[in-house]
Amino acid sequence: MARHVAVIRFPGTNCEFDVVEAVTAEGATAEIVFHDATSLGAADAVVVAGGFAHGDYLRPGAIARFSPVMEAVAAFAADGGPVVGICNGFQVLTEAHLLPGALQKNAGLKFRCGMVDLRVDSSDSVLTSGAAEGQLLRIPINHFEGNYTCSPGTLAELRDQDRVVLRYVDNPNGSVDDIAGICNEGRNVVGLMPHPERAISELLGSDDGRVLLRSFLAA
Repeated sequence: MARHVAVIRFPGTNCEFDVVEAVTAEGATAEIVFHDATSLGAADAVVVAGGFAHGDYLRPGAIARFSPVMEAVAAFAADGGPVVGICNGFQVLTEAHLLPGALQKNAGLKFRCGMVDLRVDSSDSVLTSGAAEGQLLRIPINHFEGNYTCSPGTLAELRDQDRVVLRYVDNPNGSVDDIAGICNEGRNVVGLMPHPERAISELLGSDDGRVLLRSFLAA
């Protein structure tokens, strides 16, 4: 089980402490790693947290991809290390080409904030290995540019390779094929727009995020 998690912080990140609290509640340790770091230290796993990296200037994640820490994240991922990007972190991973596709403005140009129902469509990833295929999860979203898009060829690859790990039951943002989360070919890098770190207790409205976090920490 992953015991030490590096939580990446860019200027504008605002979900890093939520991630730290969520993973420590599951028995891991966590360290916030700033964007100008060149090493992840002794990390067993990496989370690129949500927020507004570099103010989301140009495009969300477009500047963050050039931060020194992303070279370390890319090398860690290439070695098979588990990496998850949540919300803005998902956007960063696509801009850094660790995941295919892109995130654009929500359909209707509306900010979406609230609970959504997700379906686990693949348990073959570092984030979903402990969940059952077809399992429904209730997890919050909080984004304006969460509309996942990709070329028809990329979508065909994602489908054929079983790399769409989470889909929306009722699509809130216009994402192609109802996609809420995808993984890379190695299954060790996952990006998703919903926030599992905000669904760790019924007091928060749901504890369904725990199955995803536990899968990630066990990877």
